[in-house]
Amino acid sequence: MSESKPESRIQVIDRATLLLDVISRYSKPVKLKVLSADAGLHPSTAHRILHSLIDNRFVERSSAGEYRLGQRLLQLSNRLHTDIDLRAVAMPYMEKLRDKLGETINLTIREGDVVIYFEKVTPNRMMHVQQIVGSRAPLHVTGVGKLMLGMSGEQEIAGYAQRTNLPAYTRNTFNSLETLTEECLTSAARGYALDNEEAEIGVGCIGVLIYDQSNQPIAGLSLSAPIDRRRDEWVDDLIQAGKAISEQLGYVKSSG
Repeated sequence: MSESKPESRIQVIDRATLLLDVISRYSKPVKLKVLSADAGLHPSTAHRILHSLIDNRFVERSSAGEYRLGQRLLQLSNRLHTDIDLRAVAMPYMEKLRDKLGETINLTIREGDVVIYFEKVTPNRMMHVQQIVGSRAPLHVTGVGKLMLGMSGEQEIAGYAQRTNLPAYTRNTFNSLETLTEECLTSAARGYALDNEEAEIGVGCIGVLIYDQSNQPIAGLSLSAPIDRRRDEWVDDLIQAGKAISEQLGYVKSSG
């Protein structure tokens, strides 16, 4: 008679993790019925777990009864590289770019199928793009997000498209798998990506990636500006700043 070892997994933790994964796929707060359906959980079960996550600040609930990832997750993600503070390394370069180009500079990180605006610096001018720290945007409508998808390859792009259905936010959004794949791979190959009013009409961005000592992309650096003020020559400034930040984080470009 063979003995079977009991499962070492803890069901409630598995379910909580599943709900966090589901929430991370959405760029906007999500209703309970959507989360419970996506997670395959009964609404009462999902509701109970979500409110425990809220008590621990891993999830936040809006006044409309919709759920989103909480600030504690963002704080924990900030500690991934405990030996080096990404914000502290990036900030001088961000401020230098802002002062030279006169536009908003953003530091972003990826969480699931969205990028999170981790830090920003804004110019001292009346008209500028305002990004909210902690806000989220789908990968396919941001320059940094498209670069991250492109670096992951065609299979990852296809998986993202299947999960999200590529909602269109403007007439310029890449909302077909074929066009998104081409855009992401092209952007990754040249080392920068543009957002040409794909998330918001009137706003254009330039994005580059930041790499760590394991030569993996861990964050993104981007410039957001009114589309009529954005200049192609700023691409080199972003690339050089991204390279300098990466080098301080221990990145060494392979010679192959």
